[in-house]
Amino acid sequence: MKTVKLYNLIFPIWFLIFLPPLAFVVLFGNFIIDSVVIIACYYFLKFTRLNLKLKEFYKSSIFKVWGYGFLADIIGASILFIIGILGSTWKLPEKLIEGIDFNPFSNIYSLIIIIISMLISGFFIFFFNYKFTFKSIIKDNKLRMKTSIIIAIITIPYTFLLPTKWFY
Repeated sequence: MKTVKLYNLIFPIWFLIFLPPLAFVVLFGNFIIDSVVIIACYYFLKFTRLNLKLKEFYKSSIFKVWGYGFLADIIGASILFIIGILGSTWKLPEKLIEGIDFNPFSNIYSLIIIIISMLISGFFIFFFNYKFTFKSIIKDNKLRMKTSIIIAIITIPYTFLLPTKWFY
């Protein structure tokens, strides 16, 4: 009787393509950046006058800011991914797709599309933080909006502009 072995049934090895080991470095780096921005907002916007302690503010917001930031980045990156995958099906010029995939500065239209996807990510960073992260923490709408805008501007995924050809 012939036996069949099912290797990696639960965690297939090809899954590492979608979650490479470098992803953990990126996750940690984003956590540090988000932490610095939250602490800077606390002091810059003078949250002390709200009788809100830094430790409370930080602990109640960091994981939401971090998680929603990744969700927003994924939304923007998905736009680029879809264009890269379906671009030829949509009969988009090869130079445009190559620019999006490898070097945004090689084609002005690629650069524009990448900037639009960055702005979409930035919008969602703002939206998620304004509507969810800080809604119960910062009651003043104007202060909540300022905080959310600052975080969105500073943490927008500028790395979308890095030519991936540098890494291959």
